[in-house]
Amino acid sequence: MSVSCHVWLPDLAATRGGIQRYSGFLLAAFQRAWPEPAYEVFLKNDRAPGALLPGVRFHASGGVPRRIRTPAFAAAVGFRVLIDRPRLIVVGHLNFAPILGWVPRRRSPFWIVAHGIEAWGVQRPALKRALSMADCVVSVSRYTERRLIEEQDLDPSRMALLPGTFDPELFRPREPSAALGARLGIEPGQPVLLTVARLAGPDRHKGYDVVLEALPAIRARIPGLHYVLVGEGGDRARIEGRVRELGLERCVTLVGSVPDAQLPDYYNLSSAFAMPSKREGFGIVYLEAMACGKPVIAGDRDGARDALLDGEIGVLVNPDDVDAFAAAAVEVLSGKHVNRILYDPVELRRRAVENFGPERFRERLEGILDARGVRGRS
Repeated sequence: MSVSCHVWLPDLAATRGGIQRYSGFLLAAFQRAWPEPAYEVFLKNDRAPGALLPGVRFHASGGVPRRIRTPAFAAAVGFRVLIDRPRLIVVGHLNFAPILGWVPRRRSPFWIVAHGIEAWGVQRPALKRALSMADCVVSVSRYTERRLIEEQDLDPSRMALLPGTFDPELFRPREPSAALGARLGIEPGQPVLLTVARLAGPDRHKGYDVVLEALPAIRARIPGLHYVLVGEGGDRARIEGRVRELGLERCVTLVGSVPDAQLPDYYNLSSAFAMPSKREGFGIVYLEAMACGKPVIAGDRDGARDALLDGEIGVLVNPDDVDAFAAAAVEVLSGKHVNRILYDPVELRRRAVENFGPERFRERLEGILDARGVRGRS
């Protein structure tokens, strides 16, 4: 078996959602935790991301026409597995796992990364078979881990927990940007509630509808509150219509897509971050907000519990209860919430970095590699 590691990912640059962020950190952590192998990274939707990470050989399928991209990607990775016989295959998205059915069972050991919704309630036989055959299923949250064990009858000893991480150098407390505030029509000191989420129909579970429904009640107690929604997608037109129906045009701004480098300005302009999702695999955006010293309100039904340490460093609410969310938002924004860490940016950031910073992410990965006997094996 060669000294190589194959990593299969949807993309790193074509889009910048939570899975893409997680995948980038995972790849970097693998290189630091296990520098011995040559890393061959296969990207389905990127064209030429070779400059993203030095020391990695990228194989990008994004230039292949979409109608044949899936079979072309599958053929490429399957062929290279047969040729290289890698020490380990890291399947970065469950939907790629059926490709392994084309490869002799013990040609190479493989791990599957389970992010969230794609791994819940799995019914497809090929996916169920892949999960049952994986040498390790890496889950980003306890919620996803528990569902996989219960729904797929997986052996808990083959599960590993690797929560998400973030860039603490990029996301840190700063003075609010006066230029950004002026561009958004927000006065200095005006209270701002922020959500960062993809605006796609399947992602309505992110909870931005709940925030909009609750906004009139919140503004009755927090006059002048402005809601900023960062993100783009096919659900935007419907959201704009809902804003008009609720008469919120003057206090809601849909920003659209924002480059990663500019996101800290939005976090630091806000008074609090809210994403009362009910189908979140983990929620890296929660970490980014807390790293900027901002209070976070999240749903209590999913992987967000991990990101907020079960409510130790944030507020968990019923994501189906608009009144409960409104009450929590008023408490947080008025400075009256009983959890005082919400108002201590230094401590909030420290806890986020301590529990979820890149070093902790790498340490957890090293623990998984050692527990699986991967490092040092020939």
